[in-house]
Amino acid sequence: MRDILINYMKRYTDMKEKDLEAIASEVKIIAFNKGKVLLHQGEIPDQCYFILKGCIRKFSVNEEGKEMTVQFYTEEQSVTIFNRHEADKTSKYSLSCVEDCVLVVGDLTTEEQARGRDVGLETMILSMMEGDIGKMHDEFASFISSSPATRYRTLLENRPDLIKRVPQHQLASYLGMTPESLSRIKKRSGSSLK
Repeated sequence: MRDILINYMKRYTDMKEKDLEAIASEVKIIAFNKGKVLLHQGEIPDQCYFILKGCIRKFSVNEEGKEMTVQFYTEEQSVTIFNRHEADKTSKYSLSCVEDCVLVVGDLTTEEQARGRDVGLETMILSMMEGDIGKMHDEFASFISSSPATRYRTLLENRPDLIKRVPQHQLASYLGMTPESLSRIKKRSGSSLK
């Protein structure tokens, strides 16, 4: 599993293999069962994650009790709640395992200190974050300007694995529609693909 992390890091740095192996040897890798809540909305986040295997859902619950899925993270994606700008530092989101997961688990305080000690590590992490933020920005811009049917087609093109991995009601919430609307769009898309 550590090889997955090393290969991922190689994409964002020119650090030597032995340095990457040293970083990978120091990280905690933990398995979590499907359904495990990693962070509850309203808690102060103190950990970050990198997914070696599995799927994590980021969601919030509004005042009426309605869940809204914001993102799904899968293999080779990092998951961090950035909220240092908030006065109370609490998270507006929950994180839960949609599947059994194997995760690199980092302590946000320790990670911050390690970055400060190693310029190469800090540069690599910043490159990873820039890539993640750029991708999220593009996805969000596309999402708000497209119809529900287009959102579904985009999902089929860019992340088809989610269709089979994620419960339909969560997928519908992520796409900004009801489960019934998603069923209709899936039926129409299926017939138009034949």
